[in-house]
Amino acid sequence: QAQLVDSGGGSVQAGDSLRLSCTASKPASEWTFEGYVMAWFRQRPGKEREFVAGIRWTDATTYYVDSVKGRFTISRDKGKRTLYLAMNSLKSEDTAVYYCAQSFLGAGFPTRIDAVGTWGQGTQVTVST
Repeated sequence: QAQLVDSGGGSVQAGDSLRLSCTASKPASEWTFEGYVMAWFRQRPGKEREFVAGIRWTDATTYYVDSVKGRFTISRDKGKRTLYLAMNSLKSEDTAVYYCAQSFLGAGFPTRIDAVGTWGQGTQVTVST
């Protein structure tokens, strides 16, 4: 069973919006986000998996890849133990499988695949023109 569960993907038109969510499959007594950086990666067709955005769970410091700055917003709700990615002004090149990711404990922003400790199962986002 996946420890992180992604949802919210779908098929939309260019210019539309979507919001992805990521939660833990285990209760707070067995799984924590504190001390970790949470992130979203994506894998576009025929491409390597790439970092999109990250947020430090403790203080909500964020970091984005240049191609999504101003269009995507990463956030978290501590009480709901949920990570979000609000995606606006979607483009066809945003079409990808999006993955929730958790860093290793105490580590910095996981901008590389090998810096990710736990992955979600992925959710498909398809943007049509």
